[in-house]
Amino acid sequence: MVEARHLSISLLLLFFILKAASTIETLEGLKDALKPIRIVPKEGDEKGMVVKRHDQEDHQPPSPMARLFHEPDCNLYVIAMIGSKTRIDPDVVKANLVHSLLKHPRFSSLQHVIVPDMCSDMETSSDKYVEDYICNLTKTTLDFSKPLWDLHLLNVKTSHAEAVAVFRIHHSLGDGTSLMSLSLACTRKASDPMALPSVPMMKKSKSSAGSGKWWKAFRLVWNTIIDVLMVIARVLFLKDRDTPLRGPPNVGSTGRRIIHRTISLEDVVMIKNEMSTTVNDVMVGITQAGLSRYLSRRFAEGKKNKGATEKKNNLPKNLSIRATHFINIRPSAGIHTLAEMMEKGSEAKRGILLPLTIALQDNPLDYIQKAKEAMDRKKASLEALYIHSMAKSIPNLFGTKTRSVLCLKVPSRTTIWFSNVVGPQEEIAFFGHPIAYIAPSCFGQPNISLLKALMIHVVSYVDKMNIILSVDESTVPDPHQLFDDLEESFNLIKNAVMARN
Repeated sequence: MVEARHLSISLLLLFFILKAASTIETLEGLKDALKPIRIVPKEGDEKGMVVKRHDQEDHQPPSPMARLFHEPDCNLYVIAMIGSKTRIDPDVVKANLVHSLLKHPRFSSLQHVIVPDMCSDMETSSDKYVEDYICNLTKTTLDFSKPLWDLHLLNVKTSHAEAVAVFRIHHSLGDGTSLMSLSLACTRKASDPMALPSVPMMKKSKSSAGSGKWWKAFRLVWNTIIDVLMVIARVLFLKDRDTPLRGPPNVGSTGRRIIHRTISLEDVVMIKNEMSTTVNDVMVGITQAGLSRYLSRRFAEGKKNKGATEKKNNLPKNLSIRATHFINIRPSAGIHTLAEMMEKGSEAKRGILLPLTIALQDNPLDYIQKAKEAMDRKKASLEALYIHSMAKSIPNLFGTKTRSVLCLKVPSRTTIWFSNVVGPQEEIAFFGHPIAYIAPSCFGQPNISLLKALMIHVVSYVDKMNIILSVDESTVPDPHQLFDDLEESFNLIKNAVMARN
């Protein structure tokens, strides 16, 4: 009875929030961080890259999202590793930053470019050195009295690159997609130093007609109601069951081990075409398969191993976990010039609660099919837009503190984070340095319950698909083994598709 009464109160509250949201702002006006900037074209300056701060004229306060990420429990950072095919010249990078990123007031100051001394006789491998260096970065914070970013240039050869650049940017400056776009806006095509990278544009699906249109509308309304109720339930009482992947509440207070591995984008597209699905569905399916293999092994620790088949394995029955799956709800995609991004502002990215079926399958293609079914249902829902509307409206009604609590509640009661970002289609260069890979992730300091012990980010680049894991080592002590499970699952799915052909 108590839970039913709470649910009724929450539904009534949700109604008033949504009504208020419609009068406060429309969904078309989604403007978040990086917005108090406008362009002042200046003759002779390249591409009108002179910027002027609105807050100097209008004294505008920080955006709601910026204020949220300045809260102690939302101290979140985006970190991006950029592998270079050549050694990085720090002087060239600094000289070019002055004419691009540093024109933004929040990124000013060359003192934030750090070039550590590289020991010629490293006791550990270069890959491990870079891993440890980034892990140490995740244990520290930035000084809030200075621009909230830094760039570390590591001229050390690894398995995948000749050198590595590491961006660390506070999340209050923008969401992951906008910050990645901001970084890529500093790059140019390797084949054309004056051209910006190109990113595939999302194709609009054809609208249904006749009775199909009404059925689609009914599904949209029904799925949205169910999804919004599930979000409310997550806020009130519902959470994922405990598994070896669920970390302690203070998981953000420890360093993160951030690693990445590459698979063939051509093979992913081949699976997509054969299964009549999307690249995102394929990557979600691979994630489900890899996590099922990994958890079956972890559940067997200290017990008798029952096997690794669909009928005989170590997984609890009907095990399903939730992933906070971040999606981009901007009206347009693509990489724009730095001036255009500053002028238009940064619009928001929001998450959905995606159920992941954790179960071993004898037929590897079942993982893709189940992922497609789950994603198709989420596409027929306005869950992400409702979450965004509520997140924007709550501070105006109840204050930023309330939104901070609510924004922490839902993700903290899921098991993992997952995101999939489309990267450049052709090879690009970072101030003249050809890029080998792009690997973004995030971490939090000093004690952010929003973070999960396991975060999976996927980014495409040219003909490669880069998978990035950010883990809390006390919860996931063997991240490379998890990568092996993901890669083995990918190969099983690929071979099953090829065998079917």
